[in-house]
Amino acid sequence: MSFFVHPNGIAESTAIGDGTRIWAFSHVLSGARIGSDCNICDHVFIENDVVVGDRVTIKSGVQLWDGVTLGNDVFVGPNATFSNDPFPRSKAHLAFPVRTEVESGASIGAGATILPGCRIGQHAMVGAGSVVTRDVPANAVVIGNPAQVVRYGAPSPQPVERAHNPSHLIEFPTFSDERGVLAVLDEAMVPFPIRRVFFVY
Repeated sequence: MSFFVHPNGIAESTAIGDGTRIWAFSHVLSGARIGSDCNICDHVFIENDVVVGDRVTIKSGVQLWDGVTLGNDVFVGPNATFSNDPFPRSKAHLAFPVRTEVESGASIGAGATILPGCRIGQHAMVGAGSVVTRDVPANAVVIGNPAQVVRYGAPSPQPVERAHNPSHLIEFPTFSDERGVLAVLDEAMVPFPIRRVFFVY
């Protein structure tokens, strides 16, 4: 395999894909599995029971602890934090880490915190500084503490070819207050005949 490790980086694992770059002061333990064409920036620590897919970007200051899986094309922003023990105590270790999965195409913003056992759906977007305490649906944009869905339709990493894939997301206008959110759509907004529809959630 052909991958790059900076002279000040440490890569103990041999399961690292072609074209991956590991930069200064990063440390990849022997049991970790890293895909192809990944970019692992300075000061990243990757523990043994970690799987990283292809074309993943991990920015500086990120630690991936045992039990974390990143799918293909995932972006992890600087200083994002993953945890794998819901009740950590010094010198008290879980027999098995809690599994956390970030599915393909999802993005984690700078300084976000992902609590153990959460699943971040495909192409979801976690806003900077958010605290994810439960699963995030595919294509959702979540922000805040605790992170809440503010909309759907996070952009896909690759543009959708309409001629080859006619299905696509349509965003509807929403109006919100302390009681909830109202979404409304009519015939002008969708490519098929309807009268009018209201969603309250």
